[in-house]
Amino acid sequence: MTQDAFRKIALSFPDTEERAHMGHPDFRVSGKIFATLWPAQGLGMVKLTPMQQQLFILAEPEGFVPVKGKWGERGCTHVRLGAAGAATVRHALDTAWRNTAPKSLRPIDDDEREARKARKEKSGSLRARRALR
Repeated sequence: MTQDAFRKIALSFPDTEERAHMGHPDFRVSGKIFATLWPAQGLGMVKLTPMQQQLFILAEPEGFVPVKGKWGERGCTHVRLGAAGAATVRHALDTAWRNTAPKSLRPIDDDEREARKARKEKSGSLRARRALR
C-alpha cells in the first residue's frame, strides 16, 4: 500500500476532503477526521472502535497497530503502509469513514435494512392493536 493509494481510497468516499492537521494530511467527512497520513513514517491512521481495532490487528498484525496512549485505547489505529494489504486497508478506511460519517451519508447495509423492516412491522402491529381497543 502506497501513500498515494491510501489517499485515493480515502478520497473515494462521499463528502470526503483532504486537509492538513499538525503538519500532515488528514481526511475528513463532514468536517470530522476519519483518517490521516504520516508520510515521513510510512504510516496511515484510521479511527476505529476498540473492538474494530482488535479485529484488524488480528487479521493483519504486521499491518495494524494501536496508536500510542489514550488515542490508541479509544481505537485510533496506525496502518503500516508497507506491510498492510490493499483490501484490508480499503476495509479499514471504509469502516473509519462509516464510524465518522453522518447517517444521512452512509449507505444502508443489509443489517440496517432488516432493522428498519422489523421496526416498521412492529409499529404497524402496534397501530393495529390500538385500533382494536
